[in-house]
Amino acid sequence: QVQLVESGGGLVQPGGSLRLSCAASGRAFSSYAMGWFRKAPGKERELVAYISWNSASKTYADSVKGRFTISRDNAKNTVYLQMNSLKPEDTAVYYCAADSLGSKVRGNIPSYWGPGTQVTVSS
Repeated sequence: QVQLVESGGGLVQPGGSLRLSCAASGRAFSSYAMGWFRKAPGKERELVAYISWNSASKTYADSVKGRFTISRDNAKNTVYLQMNSLKPEDTAVYYCAADSLGSKVRGNIPSYWGPGTQVTVSS
């Protein structure tokens, strides 16, 4: 079992930055693939960024490439999402998720989810 809790969301102006954190509890975090997802009103849930258990593989949605960076610190049981050059269309609830299988995270069906944190980009 893995419990996940996100933090770092909030209100930011267009062009600004935020760093989201996801703290995990439970054993074997370092063996889990992780992902950041987002869900905006009226839109489908979207995988924003993915990172493998050893950080060797990272992928991003086209909409955030070059602006967002995913990273993890297995010693701290934490995964991060650095978000730069934020746009109003980045407004959404952001969720971190985990699974022992990377394919399930990339396939949008990870086993473990955090409760989410709201990110609002507005002037």
